[in-house]
Amino acid sequence: MPYVVTENCIKCKYMDCVEVCPVDCFYEGENMLVIHPDECIDCGVCEPECPAAAIKPDTEENLDQWLKLNADMAQIWPNVTIKRDPPPDAKEWDGKPGKFEQFFSEAAGQGD
Repeated sequence: MPYVVTENCIKCKYMDCVEVCPVDCFYEGENMLVIHPDECIDCGVCEPECPAAAIKPDTEENLDQWLKLNADMAQIWPNVTIKRDPPPDAKEWDGKPGKFEQFFSEAAGQGD
């Protein structure tokens, strides 16, 4: 039962979660992070660290799209284990609806 990164990470991309993950299961896209479901040990330490509250346990309802997206993107995006600064306008994007349709990118991020 892994944790999953959801829409509010898009364009916020805070990386506090990366810093606390004991198994390095975060992968970095151009404007969001995902969790590899086969690597996540369900410890939950990442969830309270996310300033955007974008990390949810997979036991919550209506996460099917995000579970698939996390699994798919973790296969092609690079692993990231080092916290970097969020985008300068991250706070402006926190909580805005419809970010997936407008801004999701399959492009890979920097990784380590």
